[in-house]
Amino acid sequence: MRALVVVNPNATTTSERTRDVLLSALGNDMDLDVVATTHRDHATDLGRQAREKRFELVVAVGGDGTINELVNGVLDGGGDGDLPDLAIVPGGSTNVLARNLGIPENPVEATGLLLDALRTGRRHPLGLGRLDQRYFTFAAGFGLDADVIRAVEEARTAGRKATPALYVRTALRRYFAQRNRRHGSITLEAPGIDPVTGVAVAIISNCSPWTYLGNLPLRPTPQADFNAGLDVFGLTSLGLLPTLSSVAQMATRHNGTRGRRVVTLHNQATLTLRSPVPLPAQVDGDYIGERETITLTSIPDAVRVAF
Repeated sequence: MRALVVVNPNATTTSERTRDVLLSALGNDMDLDVVATTHRDHATDLGRQAREKRFELVVAVGGDGTINELVNGVLDGGGDGDLPDLAIVPGGSTNVLARNLGIPENPVEATGLLLDALRTGRRHPLGLGRLDQRYFTFAAGFGLDADVIRAVEEARTAGRKATPALYVRTALRRYFAQRNRRHGSITLEAPGIDPVTGVAVAIISNCSPWTYLGNLPLRPTPQADFNAGLDVFGLTSLGLLPTLSSVAQMATRHNGTRGRRVVTLHNQATLTLRSPVPLPAQVDGDYIGERETITLTSIPDAVRVAF
């Protein structure tokens, strides 16, 4: 089997020595090409090349951002034709996709699981979401959560380490910086429902948990499933009490958040979010800029994952 291994050398939980051990183990079973990423979107280019050069497998050694870029490269031009399968050796600070799939966070254990999957031919289809033309593997966001991610990325660029404490401090700072916390500007549109106006923040996901705060899972959309459509969680107010209540319920309830300000949708094939002013957007924890309108689409069985 011919495989491209894409390594993020800045991955926070794998050392160079560990990566050498993993590559040695994988090289016993596959013909490997190994490339380390050097800049943002590099993995997207590598995923595109893997498809064009007909690699059978692409292995991501890194976090959710590396995986997202690879998926977007592999699927550039759509899902038609022979696509390489995807494999994951987690190396990021959160590893949301891997944890949702049940892939061990320990890179040695994840490599062992991958080798077993390759020897037995085990593959799992994975449904994705798409925000405009950008695919996401587990979540997208519009509004406050994307604003937090933008601020965290700025902090990391300045040399800060991605830790749960950094996310909490940043979330609190950006929450209090919102111009109008009582009234949202987003309109949510989906087939078969009346438009929902005044949404202040929207989280769109295709699995649950949506993310983790350290080892604590947060579940705004507990029914979300890789084999179904997209789920939505929104708040029509960022008032302090409704927001704190919703966050607490995400962390403690397994059947979803409740409240007058909560908006939820389940198993949607497509939906649109509009705002009269540009708002930040994110996919899989990567800030992608500000938009006035985003369209989100569920893409069933988009790729196959070996694990």
